[in-house]
Amino acid sequence: MPRGVPNAKRDETGMKFTSFSVPLPFNPKHASASYLKSDSQTIWARNAAKKGKASVSEEVGPDQRRGSQVIVIHPGSRFIRIGRASDVNPVQVPCVVARKSRTALQPTERVQLVSRPKATATDESGILDDIQEVDPFDVKLSAITLSLRDRMKFYKLRVTPNATKIALTFNEQFKPERIAEHNDYQTEWIDGNTTDEVLVGEQALRLIDPVASNYMVRWPIYSSNFNTRDYNSLQIVLSDLESIIRNTLSEKMNIREADLKNYSTVLVIPDLYDRAYVREFINLLIYSLGFKQVCAQQESLAATYGAGISNACVVDIGAVSTSIACVDEGLVLPETRMSLSVGGDDITEFLSVLLERIKFPYRELELSRSYDWNVMEDLKIRLCTLADTDVALNLYDFNVRRPNKLTEKYGLRAYDEIILAPMSLFEPRIIRFDEKRANFRPLSQNVTEEILGQQMESITNAMVISTQHLMPAPQQQPETSTSSQPPTDGQPASSKAGSGSQAMDTSADGGLPARPPRPESSSDVPLEVVDGDDENKQDASNPQAAPSITPIPPPPAAPTFPGGFPIDVAFEASKLPLDVAIFNSARAAGGDEKIRKYLQAVLVIGGTALVPGMAHALESRLQAIATPLVPNMEKVTIIPPPKEVDPRVLAWKGAAVLAKMEGVSDLWVTASDWDIFGMRALKERCYHL
Repeated sequence: MPRGVPNAKRDETGMKFTSFSVPLPFNPKHASASYLKSDSQTIWARNAAKKGKASVSEEVGPDQRRGSQVIVIHPGSRFIRIGRASDVNPVQVPCVVARKSRTALQPTERVQLVSRPKATATDESGILDDIQEVDPFDVKLSAITLSLRDRMKFYKLRVTPNATKIALTFNEQFKPERIAEHNDYQTEWIDGNTTDEVLVGEQALRLIDPVASNYMVRWPIYSSNFNTRDYNSLQIVLSDLESIIRNTLSEKMNIREADLKNYSTVLVIPDLYDRAYVREFINLLIYSLGFKQVCAQQESLAATYGAGISNACVVDIGAVSTSIACVDEGLVLPETRMSLSVGGDDITEFLSVLLERIKFPYRELELSRSYDWNVMEDLKIRLCTLADTDVALNLYDFNVRRPNKLTEKYGLRAYDEIILAPMSLFEPRIIRFDEKRANFRPLSQNVTEEILGQQMESITNAMVISTQHLMPAPQQQPETSTSSQPPTDGQPASSKAGSGSQAMDTSADGGLPARPPRPESSSDVPLEVVDGDDENKQDASNPQAAPSITPIPPPPAAPTFPGGFPIDVAFEASKLPLDVAIFNSARAAGGDEKIRKYLQAVLVIGGTALVPGMAHALESRLQAIATPLVPNMEKVTIIPPPKEVDPRVLAWKGAAVLAKMEGVSDLWVTASDWDIFGMRALKERCYHL
């Protein structure tokens, strides 16, 4: 090698799947030209110069409001919110599609989200068995009830004796009242005679019997990704999403399909996003729908824009999952992100299970039917509370509207069921986490983009902190193991000292999750050829055989979980109680000063944030955790949403605020940019991703 030339090292980052040696990049310092030495020579600057660096305000007419040419889309598991950035509130449409099937459909069993009590066993004579096993559901429910009783005792609240028996007796004897048609509004139900191939949103939920009508009703979004459990093909998922967006734009917002090329769009994506999810969604917006340009925005950052604050720990309690992330001066801290497998749907189903235990008057309740699910959703909104003072033996009423039947008015008495249901956020042992994640398939990755771009890390420091107590002891690890140990910060993992609740209990069955069994060694033991002079390694049956073959014990099984950990860190961290997860997310941001900073600015958004008493319940639990562990910890503060702003649309409003800023002109990714760079375009333009 010539003198003065440094040793060339192979670049393993750019070409992971080939043996081709990548040459060293050109060093512009050794050239006299000014090529690529300034930002004005990048392709972004050239594209901006071609279009005249026109901002959003300059593109609209003088009689149009700022942001009227920008569509903000916030997809969710239950609802998708779409609207112009200039609108006060978005159009909220159920994110569901009913598609006509050419083959006969069979009814599918609904996935149960929470544990249920076992059926009572009887013998042939119909007499109850004397010897019965302890029901795990009763054990879990007793633990949640005990936590509630401890809080009521602390606040010196009176417990009504025999309240459950009184409520059960009333509900069992109640007879519904029928309401005449002229005294009640009628729902326009859709029978099987309709000729529409696709029904979107509310129309899909008004089908009387989808299976009998040969309609397949599916929800394309689940948690923060596509619903790969109910769909066999990703293209069908994207087709259903396209149908929802097109229908909403044309019928709800009066935007013609031919005019979409004049509109820009801001897509609100999850904090802990999947690269394939973002890539396919933007492909849908640019290629299928034909929007002019697109910008991606994370939910937590959009929520801080909507609330008008720069630093916060954002807690987004959705229908299926809960997202937690800390935002610092307009930037989502990546290591603080967490996702919990608890949401509003779990509260709805747990409430139905609790009401069934006290003889719910509406005996025909079936959550797989859309109109019965709406009944429980209405009861959850009106009944559920987290205020301990609201626990009382009260009388409630509700209406049941079913197809081809008169509306029925029911009465209901309930006691602590109204607070036990939302307490599942803080006592998630009742949730069936294994069933919730079963049968989901990962999205296919674009190999080219994964080589050239940095892969999104799905395991964060907050998750590792939350699962340290489940990690095997260091001395149990073999010396030859190369698995990386998770970083520690010297503090106890997910401790809840002084809170009086089960902090370490992160499993669904009330105990710590068992370590995954090591895979059994294969019967084909690896062999090694050794020297015949080594007497310690020769075969005893033929000592003169040289060379001899001696079996070598198999090496320890390598971790098969993401990140090289001996447990599934992301899954185990998703079982945490909400208060513990928020504290661990703040711990992942830094030292004690950061913890105090973010616990004094906790922003709760999502539909479940509307539960009465949520702020006080979260403050008291977080205060009990942080006071003994964080020195000089002042009062934990839950920041309320701005006045007269629904917390469910706060993230959408924040994205609309971004769309009306002057600086958004530097964040747009056009179709030509997306063709050239792909996901790299988002990384370079939207620096927060």
